Amino acid sequence: MTDNPVDVGRRRFLTGTTVVIGGLGAAAASVPFIASFQPSAKAKAIGAPVSVDIGKIEPGQRITQKWRGQPVWIVRRTTAMLDTLKALDGDTLRDPGSDESDQPDYATNAWRSTKEEYLVLVGLCTHLGCSPSFVPEAGGETMGSDWIGGFFCPCHGSKFDLAGRVYKGVPAPKNLIVPPYRFETDTRVVIGEDEGGAS
Repeated sequence: MTDNPVDVGRRRFLTGTTVVIGGLGAAAASVPFIASFQPSAKAKAIGAPVSVDIGKIEPGQRITQKWRGQPVWIVRRTTAMLDTLKALDGDTLRDPGSDESDQPDYATNAWRSTKEEYLVLVGLCTHLGCSPSFVPEAGGETMGSDWIGGFFCPCHGSKFDLAGRVYKGVPAPKNLIVPPYRFETDTRVVIGEDEGGAS
């Protein structure tokens, strides 16, 4: 019987080659798997900041822009609308100073915006997410003689003033949400991005 000598160098070479090729194959196979964890272009677009032309909004008018799948309202308030905000206080509103509400720091004021004239809000009631109606006119048969204008949620009767602050005694627990935003120019607002670029 003859002994077959083992070529140790060749065995190491074949083992090393197999390991390298197997590793490359595993890496190539994992690329699509790992890529599937990245958000799609459509998902990125949904959450991306949105630039809105506000130059054509008439005083007293509201427009709606979709951002992150939610309606965002931009209201151009008149002087009369701003004056109504001064008439409401802690006896009428649940959180008049917006201390418990969701908004950037620059919206923690009576008008809840960086520029008094323009209000930017997520148009969903903080109770169960219904979309309130914009009822800017004071009084009227529907809202009652004490109504001074604002937003009314028809689902469960929550009322908000023209700064999105919630009235006392209604189901909504908080003021309407102010999303991050910044003024790009005097006629353009970017929703979803602060002055510092945070979203």
